[in-house]
Amino acid sequence: MKELYPGDRGTLVQYVQLALTRAGHPAVIDGIFGEKTCTALQAFLGGEHPCEIEKPQWGRLLPYLKGYTTYQVKEGDTFWELAQRLHSNVRRIVTANPTVDPQNMQAGTVLIIPYDFPLVSEEVDYSSMLTDWILEGLMVRYPFLHEEPVGSSVMGRRLTALHIGEGRRQVFYNAAFHANEWITTPVLLKFAEEYAQAVAQGGQLYGVRASWLYYGFTLSMLPLVNPDGVDLVTGVLDQEEYRKQAEQIAEDYPHIPFPQGWKANIEGVDLNLQFPAGWEEAKEIKYEQGYESPAPRDFVGEAPLSAPESRAVYDYTKRSSFELILAYHTQGEVIYWKYLDYEPDNSYRIARYFGEVSGYAVEETPAASGYAGYKDWFIQEYNLPGYTVEVGRGTNPLPMSQFAQIYEDNIGILLGAMTQLV
Repeated sequence: MKELYPGDRGTLVQYVQLALTRAGHPAVIDGIFGEKTCTALQAFLGGEHPCEIEKPQWGRLLPYLKGYTTYQVKEGDTFWELAQRLHSNVRRIVTANPTVDPQNMQAGTVLIIPYDFPLVSEEVDYSSMLTDWILEGLMVRYPFLHEEPVGSSVMGRRLTALHIGEGRRQVFYNAAFHANEWITTPVLLKFAEEYAQAVAQGGQLYGVRASWLYYGFTLSMLPLVNPDGVDLVTGVLDQEEYRKQAEQIAEDYPHIPFPQGWKANIEGVDLNLQFPAGWEEAKEIKYEQGYESPAPRDFVGEAPLSAPESRAVYDYTKRSSFELILAYHTQGEVIYWKYLDYEPDNSYRIARYFGEVSGYAVEETPAASGYAGYKDWFIQEYNLPGYTVEVGRGTNPLPMSQFAQIYEDNIGILLGAMTQLV
């Protein structure tokens, strides 16, 4: 982890401020390592400590970003007393430790102690590291969840799918194909957390019985398709040679702001123009627009599936049996449901339902963007419902101040992708 000192700014400082706030030492989450953050940090560390974040300080802060700590049981401990002392609650401890009998705890047993706050933040910018911490935290808090390696990025960052449910019918949601559309990542992560909590509590998820969803469907989520690109946009890319490579690519496209306008993977390939569904047509369109080589956006690559991230999603889909997919993007508050003349059974009915519950428009993909996308390939390959959901309005990357409204708009879609298959 990068060392941080007073005067530093950026996404990593936001994470420090979030962790301090969760630990009971509130800090304004503004990404500026100023005097108030320093005061909160020193109060958290206790005693006389320099105002800096190095490896030991990160080690103490990370549990508040992953959402849990561990504890070795001593004689006389109870779940209730541990929950009070370690800022958890009994239900969370019981869920995270399904093999431990709270009436017969053995000294020396190591318990998972989830902290009593929602894991998915609505206040900070997202990155591959924060996504990984949240996925780890979700798996620990809710042991009935499963994860599956999907592949890796150009820089070797893992692409991990999260599975919820044990049902026969499979659906797949993905987000952040485009780097500056990272706000879609917490949309999926928050839904996963709320769904898992509803299952654990035996309750409902926005009026739908969680157990019915869990045993009727298997929901797979890939919340971050393009980790390297997202890290470039949010300023946490930790390998300077890749950042310099991206800067050199961006120099040929001065009309695209850097890094805010970056959509591609770290090598300048647009991952949602990589699929074998009209790829040659997409190439012709994008070449005419001037994207003939690696670019911050709209370069189709040297061949279909030449980018490892797109290949990973393709291979993962091929070895699965998804009946419906949602691909999350940003801009326009619109749902695209069709590819060429393919109209899978029920796809338009489901699209209209999505429009009704979200308030989004339901449209056919514009011709200039209508080829080589993941949704396009899925529909062509399987003749099953596939949707691109474009959330929010404004300039990418959309600020987290829009997140609450985006999430509210999309709850019905995220639920309906399962309930409307019945």
